[in-house]
Amino acid sequence: MNVTLTADEACSPVTTHAIGPDAASSVATTLKALSDPLRLRMLSAIASDPRGESCVCDLAELAEVSQPTVSHHLKVLKDVDVLTSERRGTWVWYKINPQRRRAVTTLLDSFAPATVAATASDGASEESLRPDFDARVTRLADELSAEIPEVDEAVVLGIVRESYTALARTARVTSALIPLAERFARQRLSDLTRDRDTSVPQVLFVCVANAGRSQLAAALVNQLAAGKVIARSAGSSPADVIHPHVRSLLAEIEGDEAAERFPKPLTDDAVRAADVVITMGCGDVCPIIPGVRYDDWVVGDPALASREGVEAIRDDIAARVRILVQELLEETS
Repeated sequence: MNVTLTADEACSPVTTHAIGPDAASSVATTLKALSDPLRLRMLSAIASDPRGESCVCDLAELAEVSQPTVSHHLKVLKDVDVLTSERRGTWVWYKINPQRRRAVTTLLDSFAPATVAATASDGASEESLRPDFDARVTRLADELSAEIPEVDEAVVLGIVRESYTALARTARVTSALIPLAERFARQRLSDLTRDRDTSVPQVLFVCVANAGRSQLAAALVNQLAAGKVIARSAGSSPADVIHPHVRSLLAEIEGDEAAERFPKPLTDDAVRAADVVITMGCGDVCPIIPGVRYDDWVVGDPALASREGVEAIRDDIAARVRILVQELLEETS
């Protein structure tokens, strides 16, 4: 039977914005590299590692396969620029390629959970498939309470929960939250129990994102003072990660310890524990605590600078830090 289409029913070409053949080929190559369960698990482990990177020896524990097999899978991910690597001694360390981090985060935090939820055979909800973070937070609080018996258990639990919640607001990968919350909670408990009469001077640097200048300033103080002055840093509106140029400079200053740094929100505990609070472009966000010295340093923002510009900002901060440390050591001598 012949069917005649009217003018309104006839198909007519329309302009589309479909992905081009070259781009499609590139994306397909990357997706093919990711289409292995072990590779996805290794990618997730690297993305969630609180150090910002993982050693091949850590990744070998994910499955009962030989180390050469692990290295092969990692090479596949490197070949499509999802991972970068660095050899240190006898081990190779892997991290997410900064240019692919947003894509990896979308894959692990959005696409993967949605896929698992859609294919769950028992019809479980997405909420029920998430790890039991509440139990882990409570267990962490119990461990810290045992270590710091002088602080009421309810206070410790409250600080741990607040620390976890504050970091969760900007976290890219939720599986890294527990170790980060532990480090943040330990710092807050240390601030809470600090004895000003017997402790070395403590400085708190505050900027907006805690992803650049305040991190550099704290690292430079700790390097120069060698334990005779303690420095903290925080942000009035912390970012999710430290600025890449700043991260590399922190590695030069602190070595492997730089991997322990992450943006943290400003807390009253940190301000109360400080002898000196120095703001860096964040305005009047700090609570005024009697007995605490306040100052404001006008320095450039690394987020707006080139690599050379960030190095100049570091040098500016370093000059100010030398004067500050000298003043504080003279006051305590």
